[in-house]
Amino acid sequence: MKDIMLRIIGNRLTGLGSLPDEDAVEFLTKGRFVQKGDALYLIYDETDLSGQEGWTTSMKISDGKVRIKRYGEGSGIGSAIEFEQGKKWDGFFETPFGSIPLEVLTNVVDNRIDPETVTGSVELDCSVSLRGLSESRNRLRIEIMQ
Repeated sequence: MKDIMLRIIGNRLTGLGSLPDEDAVEFLTKGRFVQKGDALYLIYDETDLSGQEGWTTSMKISDGKVRIKRYGEGSGIGSAIEFEQGKKWDGFFETPFGSIPLEVLTNVVDNRIDPETVTGSVELDCSVSLRGLSESRNRLRIEIMQ
């Protein structure tokens, strides 16, 4: 296990037409890097910026897939979402306010992490539907800082 700094950049695009609304968040946080076999793990604690302070996020990166698992105080069973380019994932997203039915279509998974130097980034681009409540396109980029 290696201690690292992570730069996390999230963008959420909503609305129709040529000028969608965009919400963006960017922050730095301490994290940990672990390699187990062919799988890479990025683990970090959530902050109040994400609305999930006190929770931990673990990203498992392997075989062109990224699995994000969040768990912590008040999270019930926690939540896990799997991203694989061109594939749809159905499940539930746990929030401090309860479970939300979720559908995710992954457009891009781009893993550029070099496990030898523990540098690089992973990027996700996906379309998210909260079962009729909201639809958006989300982009997430996590960079390992040295």
